[in-house]
Amino acid sequence: MIAPGSGIRVYLACGRTDMRLGLDGLAMLVQQAFSENPFSGTVYAFRGRKAGQLKLLWHDGIALCMLNRRLERGTFFWPQSGTTLIALSPGQLATLLEGCEWRAPVRSYRPELAG
Repeated sequence: MIAPGSGIRVYLACGRTDMRLGLDGLAMLVQQAFSENPFSGTVYAFRGRKAGQLKLLWHDGIALCMLNRRLERGTFFWPQSGTTLIALSPGQLATLLEGCEWRAPVRSYRPELAG
């Protein structure tokens, strides 16, 4: 979705968000609660009470876009501290979308030699 090094900013909205909100509601939340511009191309990530679902909001230069992602098993790792934004790298966002711990991912090394 977002290539590492693309220069796109990613913010994670801490705490819980009402997942009934759609494009307009999340854009208003970004604008009013976080004093940010939802049409800047920045990606905003939101998670609701159910830890297995999240929504991403961004403007791609043409239209406002929303991705709704639900894990079949497991939960998204999320900070619960108030109504603040945390900056993520595109790589951390990719790790988060896979349902993995994005703050300190464990790298799995492949063996180089057999035997």
